Amino acid sequence: MSSIPWPFPKSGIALSLKSAAGRRVRRWARKRQGVDPSITRLRPGRVYILPTGVGLVYALMTFAMLLGSMNYNNNLSFVLTFILAGLGFVSMHQCQRNLVGLELSFAGVEPVFAGQPAKFRVAITNHSKNARHSIGLSTQFSASDVQDLSPGESRIFTLSVATTGRGWISLERFSIRTLFPFELFRSWAWLHMDLRGLVYPHPADHAPPPPPTQTAHGHRQHDARGEEDFAGLRKYHEGDSPRHVAWKAYARTGQLLSKQFAGADTSSQWFDFEAVPTDDTELRLSILTRWIIEADRTSEDYGLRLSGREFPPSHGESHRQRCLEALAVFELAEN
Repeated sequence: MSSIPWPFPKSGIALSLKSAAGRRVRRWARKRQGVDPSITRLRPGRVYILPTGVGLVYALMTFAMLLGSMNYNNNLSFVLTFILAGLGFVSMHQCQRNLVGLELSFAGVEPVFAGQPAKFRVAITNHSKNARHSIGLSTQFSASDVQDLSPGESRIFTLSVATTGRGWISLERFSIRTLFPFELFRSWAWLHMDLRGLVYPHPADHAPPPPPTQTAHGHRQHDARGEEDFAGLRKYHEGDSPRHVAWKAYARTGQLLSKQFAGADTSSQWFDFEAVPTDDTELRLSILTRWIIEADRTSEDYGLRLSGREFPPSHGESHRQRCLEALAVFELAEN
């Protein structure tokens, strides 16, 4: 008797059903719990628990031992069976209590370039007098390290979220989990904090040369570019001229420093969105990102012009962040 051909792989159907069930459970949990604040303490009603595969085998084994004890009326077998059953109930209680009372708070996320994983940091604090063991965070696609928490201790857990494009990236849902003490039960809680981080445009791999540097006379002193009067020492940056390295200070202290000068001449560059030689908006932003990175690496003054926005020439970490953030959210709707 020939079998009817199945149009789809059974494994694919199983995965599809599992995914659909997971989405329904996630919607139910978010509707039930709502949006969590950035600092959340877990209550008993927030913590769920189910037996693991090992726990199910353990329960079946204990039940089989109970049947055997009843069949042979063996007192020692009854004692061992009840000890194993009691151990299972204690394990269930301790697994659920291992999460209750923990405080979770958002600890920030550093901006990244598109294509790099965003590292969301979550602090977990144990305010109780008992240690908490084997605590970990997870999302649908990533998991943090599993760590223990001593009484009163706070630790940082990191969750990675893949990025593909610029703009804001969200971590809307994650879970805290534990298998302690014997991995017979899995206890977890869902959290919906709506955390988000910023993703800069990916720097262009092959960018055209930036516009020529403009030199201005009689303006402010520049701590990196002037070359008239010696003004002191600063930390060495990659790309500094070897003749500006303070070799005597390096021989004396072992720290690589560069000489900085103060002069009357300053040089700067303007990076204009409209002047980038391409019609593709995303490619323009990638090229501008590359120019900003290179100018920042050499400590040059640079300014940025976008549609309706302008950042005067400057340098430094804060200026770099302002310019890259403007590129990241360029023409994106505010959420």
